[in-house]
Amino acid sequence: MDVRTAIEMRRSIKGFDPQHRMTEEEIETLMGLTILSPTAFNIQHWRFVLVRDPVLRTEIRKLAWDQPQVTDASLLVILCADLKAWQKDPARYWRNAPEAVRDFVVPAIHQYYAGREQVERDEAMRSCGLAGMTLMLAAKEMGYDTCPMDGFDFEAVARLIKLPRDHVISFMIAVGKAVKEPWPRGGQLPLSEVLITDRFGG
Repeated sequence: MDVRTAIEMRRSIKGFDPQHRMTEEEIETLMGLTILSPTAFNIQHWRFVLVRDPVLRTEIRKLAWDQPQVTDASLLVILCADLKAWQKDPARYWRNAPEAVRDFVVPAIHQYYAGREQVERDEAMRSCGLAGMTLMLAAKEMGYDTCPMDGFDFEAVARLIKLPRDHVISFMIAVGKAVKEPWPRGGQLPLSEVLITDRFGG
């Protein structure tokens, strides 16, 4: 499947086959593609919680408006980010780069993030968004459907998965085999409304 087709065919699916199981090889392939997503300064601060325990899935479903895809999908991925990844041996993110590049980029990581908590959070959300789109398109190419989700109690889910204090949840993605057609597209805004040339206001 080419990228254009995957983009056009990707839809948010609400009904999944609860009997279907992804193989370990499929999951490893899917997540291996996902971690090729870009992050600022290559700090790769996303952390992906693969929720496999059916009891835990049931508890999360209770916190997610009882949405069936939480328990019925073959895989539930909670996209989180380590807000302090930039502090944790940042040289390792550039270990394969030429020395001149390392000497320039690694010190810049501290300069960019130090004392800027809002930037930490903003970058976490951007990075998880990019990774989430990669995951969904890769899943589509592999023959799976997905549903990105933010309709849940973030704080309560964080407690259930024992989220570290310096981490944040961005959103969840359910992955599996669709058993229901997606709703009709709600209505895309025309390009004329969403494209701005150079600046707002003409």
